[in-house]
Amino acid sequence: MRGFLIGLVLLVFLSITILSLRPGGIRRQLRFAARRLRLALVLGGIYVVATTLVRIFFPDGALADWGPPGLAVVLVIAFAILGQDSSTTAPEAANRP
Repeated sequence: MRGFLIGLVLLVFLSITILSLRPGGIRRQLRFAARRLRLALVLGGIYVVATTLVRIFFPDGALADWGPPGLAVVLVIAFAILGQDSSTTAPEAANRP
């Protein structure tokens, strides 16, 4: 129990330290983290609903075997694309004539 608590405190301390060092400060980084958490919850809900429907309506066959892993790959790609940091404008592009 003591090791778990020490690890938990260390995890929180390292997370705050790393987020503080990133550009934009800790408030901006926590906003990005909250956005990614909401996105992960929505995509996780989609996965649960879709795999439940596959198991109910297609209990046997290739779709039941390969559908959930294929959907997971698609959702991971969607998370990687949608979860990127949204930058306002690139400084190099703003200075070009």
